Amino acid sequence: MVGTIVYQLTRGLTPEQIKEAGFDSYFVDHTAAVYPVAASGTPFNANTFSVTGDTIADLHENLSAEQKARMTYDNILRFTDDPDVRDPIKFLREREIVHFQRFGEGLRIMTDKLDSKNFYAFNPSFDKG
Repeated sequence: MVGTIVYQLTRGLTPEQIKEAGFDSYFVDHTAAVYPVAASGTPFNANTFSVTGDTIADLHENLSAEQKARMTYDNILRFTDDPDVRDPIKFLREREIVHFQRFGEGLRIMTDKLDSKNFYAFNPSFDKG
């Protein structure tokens, strides 16, 4: 969605406007097409996902990812007052908060079923400790 918003904001720009906005190197490779990259310019890839197969570790990773996404949306909101940008970003931010809450509930439910003296001693997804 963020890539699409950027596309909508940049389509129809003249080469001079593209260069002035600092999008000229991006434009050379992708024109104004949606190409998912981080603000740093790092392209999206599967390295973004950290999956271990350990339920506890993976739920913590999911919680962290939701918080990082929420923070990114908070930062985007600091840079714009355009309601056509803010409204979908606020929706995405709210969605990250709900996801964080659901992953937290899942972690609590899972750890409640473990022996509290030992729950870091094994992988509940694999080991039958």
